[in-house]
Amino acid sequence: MITMAADGIELFLPKTYDMFWSLVVLIILGVFFFIFFMPRFKKIFDERASRIEGNIAKAEQANKDAQAAKEKYEGQLKNARVEASKIRDNARAEATNIIADARSRAESEAQQIADNAQRSIESQQQQALVSLKSEVGAIATALAGKILDTKLQKGDVQDSMIDSMISSMEKTDKADHAE
Repeated sequence: MITMAADGIELFLPKTYDMFWSLVVLIILGVFFFIFFMPRFKKIFDERASRIEGNIAKAEQANKDAQAAKEKYEGQLKNARVEASKIRDNARAEATNIIADARSRAESEAQQIADNAQRSIESQQQQALVSLKSEVGAIATALAGKILDTKLQKGDVQDSMIDSMISSMEKTDKADHAE
């Protein structure tokens, strides 16, 4: 049995000449592979490596460009915010000036209207006073004529009588206002 076992293992082991020629063929193929195929593979691998490095360099450059563009954009955005703030402040100041100007114009117009109304009232008061004086004079003359039972014929006498009555009324009126 032992011999059979030894024969069975030898069955799986190749002969020495087979191993020698297999080794020779392997060395020839290896040399052929290193001489002809390895430079091509190396060239392809180098091209791929240089393309990858170029793409990495391009990606880094694109990243730098994007970062610079982002910084520029943020700077412009900051400037735009500052400019918007200035415009908003200017608009507020201008609105304040417009409101103040409109208020002063309204106050001056109101004052002007009040002054015109005051002058109109004074003018109407003067007209009323003149009208009242002439009516009071006529009534006083008529009353004096009835009291004296004579008609005053002369205009000078009428005028002097009216003037004296008006002056006495003005003195009484001033005395009433002074109290």
